[in-house]
Amino acid sequence: MLGSEAYAVRRAGGRPAAFGWTLAVLAIAAAAYDVLGARQVALFAVGLSIGAVLLHTEFGFTGSLRRFIVDRDFEALRAPLALLALTTLTLAPALAAGEAFGQALGPASAPLAVQVAAGAFIFGIGMQLGGGCGSGTLFSLGGGNGRMLIVIAFFCLGSFLASLHMGWWAALPAMAPVVLGDRLGWPLAAGGQAVLIGVLWWWLGRARTDGGPRFFAQAPRPNSRRVWLAVLALPLLNLATLVLAGHPWTITWAYALWGAKTAIALGWDPSSAPFWQGAFQSAALHDGILSDVTSLMNIGLVLGATGAALAAGRWSVRIDLRPGALIAAVAGGLLMGYGARIGFGCTIGALLSGIASTSLHGWLWFAAALPGTWIGARLRPRFGL
Repeated sequence: MLGSEAYAVRRAGGRPAAFGWTLAVLAIAAAAYDVLGARQVALFAVGLSIGAVLLHTEFGFTGSLRRFIVDRDFEALRAPLALLALTTLTLAPALAAGEAFGQALGPASAPLAVQVAAGAFIFGIGMQLGGGCGSGTLFSLGGGNGRMLIVIAFFCLGSFLASLHMGWWAALPAMAPVVLGDRLGWPLAAGGQAVLIGVLWWWLGRARTDGGPRFFAQAPRPNSRRVWLAVLALPLLNLATLVLAGHPWTITWAYALWGAKTAIALGWDPSSAPFWQGAFQSAALHDGILSDVTSLMNIGLVLGATGAALAAGRWSVRIDLRPGALIAAVAGGLLMGYGARIGFGCTIGALLSGIASTSLHGWLWFAAALPGTWIGARLRPRFGL
């Protein structure tokens, strides 16, 4: 049991589970190779590695932002800031080159738009109710958290619904994307941003954390050494994604695609929606899931987390059946899905990869997500979270 109000089914890892995991990984890798070859298999391997790192380190933006906003725990934001700075410096040389091994490389950029701010605000609420961001839901699912199946299912639904409304959101005030690396040159833009983040990181280390009562006093804090392992490993894995896929690491496009493919299976006609008439979107709808880079990496992320949990003897299936937790999972998934689609990403695609690409929309997303985080965190106790 997970407390008096939660129900869990626990299963030890063991050889049968490890053997099944190995077969699943090999089958997907073989299928990916048949679809697009070695590059797709390499991206799958990067996804596996990301999942293993996230599960082992328990690194995530959701808890860090909650502690920073609600508890005024300044220390909680230092690891995410360090990740932003190191990823900026890691991606900058490749983005400056513009290509690698014949693959064109581009930043994660989006307009400075009302829809970005609105999407980030909505996402901030949703990730606190759902209990994870885009990547957090995936590695938690890989570790056996059954509640995340509900979150992800409604994440897909929310993303699909938002895709049908993109025309309305796009008509709101917006400015063209601003990528500082393109405007100022990559050495100045990346170096200046890293210095700015470093100053903020230093200030947060010296700032006095409020000594008042803790809103989340009993929430476990991730092991600090493991968190810093994630800070060092994730920039390199993001760079690998950029070189192999042509763009930095993203998560949530796959949820919109999965939602749309489910809708097609239920009889929906994609030609009725302008968003899905675009060349990229239309091709993704007609191709298989393994042809989509983000989908393949997301699947790898889940399996990588499962493998890491099995290796550590920590894998178990856990299902929280409390009504409040289930309602929060539905609401959180819907809000995250809708917010991520209209906001051009989540804490990974918009915040991490956007800021690391020196795109100003990433900073707008970050700022708008903070009040959403505060509201979502304050709502959690109402659902028994």
